[in-house]
Amino acid sequence: MQMASSLALRFRSHLLRTASLLPSSFRRPPFQPSPPLLSAHRLLSTARRVAPRPRKSVDIGARARQLQTRRLWTYALTFSGLAGFVVIVLNNFQDQLVFYITPTDALEKYATNPTKARFRLGGLVLEGSVVYPASKPEVEFIITDLITDIVVRYEGSLPDLFREGHSVVVEGIVKPFTEEIKKEVSTNKVSEKARRLECYFCAAEVLAKHDEKYMPKEVAAAIEKNKKIIDEAAAASVAAEAPKTT
Repeated sequence: MQMASSLALRFRSHLLRTASLLPSSFRRPPFQPSPPLLSAHRLLSTARRVAPRPRKSVDIGARARQLQTRRLWTYALTFSGLAGFVVIVLNNFQDQLVFYITPTDALEKYATNPTKARFRLGGLVLEGSVVYPASKPEVEFIITDLITDIVVRYEGSLPDLFREGHSVVVEGIVKPFTEEIKKEVSTNKVSEKARRLECYFCAAEVLAKHDEKYMPKEVAAAIEKNKKIIDEAAAASVAAEAPKTT
């Protein structure tokens, strides 16, 4: 027993000496207690505080003037857009409008403003005025309002309701006589008065929606007015010649 205890003491002393000879990296660090946790109040107190930014002063008058100016610009742009739209619509609508006028009105309109505006010419087809030129596939006739005669040229076949001595409505534009048309010698004496003019009516369509007795109200009123003028002129000439015969 004594021998065993002595061996145990020797082995223990040997272990202690061996442990003292080991490097410090293999040694167990001494126990150190962890620092106490900081409280939430201490953390908030030590946090960095950002100073609030100063508020800018707003000029209410300048802001109101800015809003008023913006509103005025909005109204101006809206009104300009609407005005432009109305002008475009009216121009297109005016281009599509077709007016009824007489030969006298057509010549006056052409003399003041020789535009290529399309309109409808109404009047009576002069009897014996329908001819077919040999050089071109066109038909030529005279429309009159009893005061003014105008040459009408139309390329195509005339409708069945077309009659000489009856009313007619043609649609087209007024054009000046070309040298080729002027050189054409017409044997029709009825068209001499109309051929002395500087222009003629180039018809694109001869309307045949109604019978030969149909006439627009404007044209009918103008022809009735011209009839009264002719009757008054004839009565005045008869009255002027009456004293001479007596």
